Amino acid sequence: MAIDRLVLVSPNWLGDAVMALPALADVRRHYPAAHLAVAARGSVAPLFTMVAGVDEVVSLPGRGGLRAATSWQQDAAMLGSGGFDAALLFPNSLATGLIASKSGIAERWGFATDWRARFLTRAVPKPSGSLHQGAYYQALTTALGMPPGPLHAKVWPDTDWARQVLREIGLDLDEPFVVFAPGAAYGRAKQWLPERFAALAHRLIQQRGWGVVMVGAHADRDVCREIEARLSAIAKASADKPSSRLNRLIDFSGKSDLATLAGILAVARAVVSNDSGAMHLAGAVGTHVVAMFGATNETRTSPLSAGPEAPTPTILTHSVFCRPCMLRECPIDHRCMRGITAEQAFESLP
Repeated sequence: MAIDRLVLVSPNWLGDAVMALPALADVRRHYPAAHLAVAARGSVAPLFTMVAGVDEVVSLPGRGGLRAATSWQQDAAMLGSGGFDAALLFPNSLATGLIASKSGIAERWGFATDWRARFLTRAVPKPSGSLHQGAYYQALTTALGMPPGPLHAKVWPDTDWARQVLREIGLDLDEPFVVFAPGAAYGRAKQWLPERFAALAHRLIQQRGWGVVMVGAHADRDVCREIEARLSAIAKASADKPSSRLNRLIDFSGKSDLATLAGILAVARAVVSNDSGAMHLAGAVGTHVVAMFGATNETRTSPLSAGPEAPTPTILTHSVFCRPCMLRECPIDHRCMRGITAEQAFESLP
């Protein structure tokens, strides 16, 4: 069957969507003449407007997870209106298989997971063993006959707009700055300690004269405020001179959309982050990433670089018997993150 119009259904989380980009590139190379669309939740869809080779981005009106039970018909109708010959499903959920089936798209490809094989025309067995999530998605496209390319993820943001935004919040771009992404949607077990972020900010400001910009969602504003308060306490105890507008901590959490965030990450000297969507996006825009891994497994979700010439991400861990536990909350003393010091992070920055 000729495939003239192909839609890829994106993962629902930003980090997973970024890690699916190598597989997306494989699809693009295999179908160079096809109209290639990506269907994604509204929170993730803007990512694909910054990815080369994507001809169309379809923002799905329904909702992911358990909420799909009441909104899947909207997604099925949206996909069905695109006139697609085939749909490739990156999410493993039963709901995604049902939506693709009810859309009327003739060819539906995906992993045979979550009891959904009956909804697929090509159901690929889930790969065995432990794979990086990017390689996991490539295992799907490889099984469908698409040769795998390099495990790189590249995003092309509008950096001019980002620079304008940064100037408006008082950052002088003649001086380097570092971005902190201290939040993590999965849970607090993934988060490096606020006092360590504050100690790192103090060293960057006082020893290098660099600015620090904190980014994140609205849900991350509390931790950003805590970092600000702890930095103020450190500065007061150290009898620091008042910071100028050129070298200070700026809280930009909850104030940027995805496209603006990508641009800010791209023009930063480096990004210090927990295992989060911002971490993956930072790697994909080509910025040096210092990533803290505690509860989660760096062999499966470490950030991908933007290409062979891009900086290799630095992964910081502290070896303890209980990691990676994959828990949302640490039931003991968060020793995996307490063992990563501000000094280690400071020395990892370019």
